[in-house]
Amino acid sequence: MSWSGAEDLFLSTSLASYLDKKLLVLLRDGRKLLGILRSFDQFANAVLEGACERVIVGDLYCDITLGLYVIRGENVVLIGELDLERDELPSHMVNVSPAEIRKAQKAERDATDLKGSMRKRMEFLDLE
Repeated sequence: MSWSGAEDLFLSTSLASYLDKKLLVLLRDGRKLLGILRSFDQFANAVLEGACERVIVGDLYCDITLGLYVIRGENVVLIGELDLERDELPSHMVNVSPAEIRKAQKAERDATDLKGSMRKRMEFLDLE
């Protein structure tokens, strides 16, 4: 068996142990998806049932319902099983509506953009 064949076998075997379990999937673009793994293939493409995207901004969070969701394997950074006996989030986290979380995301983006533009304007000072 070639190295890539052995790698495919290992990947398939390890994902098989997650079938029908609730998972957290971290994607390359930073999104966090939760759902029950129903199927996968040799490329780590996966199908989540009852999927939702968990959006977190500061102490706010929102689970945006996606339903049945197909994930392309090359976009997966991390897959982990969720412990159903434990709380998923710290107690200080506040669940808000999708509209509120989008507003919080925009405010966070705007603050980051402002910080970046201020840094560019002050580069000439060379404070280091």
